[in-house]
Amino acid sequence: MTQTTIERPANETPKSLTQRGGGALTDRLFRLLCLGAGLLVLAILALILGFTTWQALPALRESGLGFVTGDVWNPNDPSGTPKFGALAFLFGTAVVSLIAVVVAVPISTGIALFLTEMAPRRVRGAVVTVIDLLAAIPSVVFGLWGVLVVGPALVPVYTWLHERFDGVPVLGSVFGPPPGNGRGFMTAGLILAIMITPIITSITREVFGTVPVAEKHAALALGATRWEMIKGAVFPHSFGGMTGAVMLGLGRAMGETIAVALTIGSATQIVPNIFASGDAMPAVIALQFGESSGLHTSALVGLGVVLFALTVVINLAARTIVRRAEIRMKGAQ
Repeated sequence: MTQTTIERPANETPKSLTQRGGGALTDRLFRLLCLGAGLLVLAILALILGFTTWQALPALRESGLGFVTGDVWNPNDPSGTPKFGALAFLFGTAVVSLIAVVVAVPISTGIALFLTEMAPRRVRGAVVTVIDLLAAIPSVVFGLWGVLVVGPALVPVYTWLHERFDGVPVLGSVFGPPPGNGRGFMTAGLILAIMITPIITSITREVFGTVPVAEKHAALALGATRWEMIKGAVFPHSFGGMTGAVMLGLGRAMGETIAVALTIGSATQIVPNIFASGDAMPAVIALQFGESSGLHTSALVGLGVVLFALTVVINLAARTIVRRAEIRMKGAQ
């Protein structure tokens, strides 16, 4: 039996080697493209921070440390020296954001668990559609609804809580007398909670969907109830993603402008009463920037710098918490 040998010309490259070379070039180009995209994001953030800080320098130099420790904000002070103290706005931003997160996270987590663990397919599609539509509503609509409907409707509830806790140490101050129009920290926080619920729900639902089915079945096979399975298999596996979802919702709450401006009451004060009127940094920027000039404009840009820095610090803290929790979980395994 004769064996036939096919000779290949000397200048012909094997097809596999050609494909391998092209693949390596494509991978290199893709790697450079991803690196450039990442560096571009960092460059844009650095430019934003640098430009806003440069614009805010006059007010920061004028006020010094008092810009973040002072609680008096008066661009037209009778003494002729404007006063810019952002502490009251920092307080208002923190209070309404905290209220929003405390209200929205349990609700969002419950909806996400319902959609991933219990809801039938038809119900799941309808609920997801409603959540997506809720996320698409403009913030000004939420603000108008809050100031015209929610605020006045909640005044009797605020008054009832104030009457029940009046005279009780600490709680009597927290649930103080509400304003007659219902515009205050609590109303703004509740509106923000409704606004960030779709964001947290959507991300948490996707995170819950990544939990391996085998781990769920293993927990149930060992005799765990559904809640024990969720607590022992779903939550530990999804902790990092859930924290990221909460941070995104918190960032949206801290940066919201129009809805907060319409519902918070626009009062520069620091009070323990969560029903009282107040103000927040994004709302102040939105309401005063159009009529500002000179040092006043610089101070408003300074509020933006402080808000940017506060957001970065909170996200770094969240990443640290997630990293330590993951290390602890790996050690336990």
